[in-house]
Amino acid sequence: MDLALLEKTLADAGEPDFRAKQVWEWACSGVHSYGEMSNLPKELRGRLQMEVPFSTLFAADTAVASDRTEKVLFNTLDGRPIETVLMRYRDGRRSVCVSSQSGCPLTCTFCATGQMAFGRNLTSSEILDQVLHFRRTDKVNHLVFMGMGEPLMNLDNVLGACERLPELGVATSHTAISTVGWIPGIERMATEGPAVRLALSLHAADDALRSELMPVNERYPLADVLAACLRWHAARKRQVFVEYLMLDGVNDRYEQAVALADALQPRNAFKVNLIPYNPTDAEFRGSGRDAIAAFRAVLEQRGVRTTVRLTRGRDIDAACGQLAARGGEPGAGGDQEQPDKGEDGDTLV
Repeated sequence: MDLALLEKTLADAGEPDFRAKQVWEWACSGVHSYGEMSNLPKELRGRLQMEVPFSTLFAADTAVASDRTEKVLFNTLDGRPIETVLMRYRDGRRSVCVSSQSGCPLTCTFCATGQMAFGRNLTSSEILDQVLHFRRTDKVNHLVFMGMGEPLMNLDNVLGACERLPELGVATSHTAISTVGWIPGIERMATEGPAVRLALSLHAADDALRSELMPVNERYPLADVLAACLRWHAARKRQVFVEYLMLDGVNDRYEQAVALADALQPRNAFKVNLIPYNPTDAEFRGSGRDAIAAFRAVLEQRGVRTTVRLTRGRDIDAACGQLAARGGEPGAGGDQEQPDKGEDGDTLV
């Protein structure tokens, strides 16, 4: 729900300050309507129902994969499409991959979202409502900003949502923000907001290739991005998760693995996650299993902690890079993965 509108409506009605907290606590508990908020006066529940939409989002379509990954195509109240994914694990973990923008202004060539027209930044309430949608059926406990958009271009709203996530059951240590390397946002994350995890979408260790794949590299070259990540690491005392999409014949050769290992210094500041590529409309193919294993071996031989992401939700286009709201079809994406142990035993998702 629009929390600013909620507070204004309650103030206009002459309600005491604690009412907003009551309503929010009910929402966090997973209720489906104002009518279930039994400690609110009946007349007030009716007024809120009329004046404050229970959600800032409308679920236009839903798909569930064979592994129980669920994706939802939402429309905002002004008609902007976004997609969100819930990953369910057998050990009880429930991780939501949320969007921070409708579309994305950065045109990464391998990403379906980057081929969409950019709409706008999402508000903190629209980010939280993605989580609240799933909270009504599951107790969500992990979250990744790896859906549509570049989170660090919308950092005020992203951090505003992060402040409230623990009230929804998502600990700060179980929250990760992914970026293509938006340096101003990385620098702010070192000192502002809760100490959430940082994930860097890297995908190439040399500037020429990275600029081909990710035009943002022209604005923020890789050396500068890695320096900003090290400053974040020094301030937050956490490893930077490096996401590396494995593209057949593009970035998966032996010498490219060596270059990646050489770029990630000091070793203890980074952990690499190799991501099998999932087909989009772009003209790329994913690296084969053997190529991924060989790339991983090169990194580990050079002391770089490395895991391989096990894709979830591929049969409903809910895997890495596939988020693209095509009409009424939920074409989700983002970086869905199996639980990935962090340096302190916590999980990334």
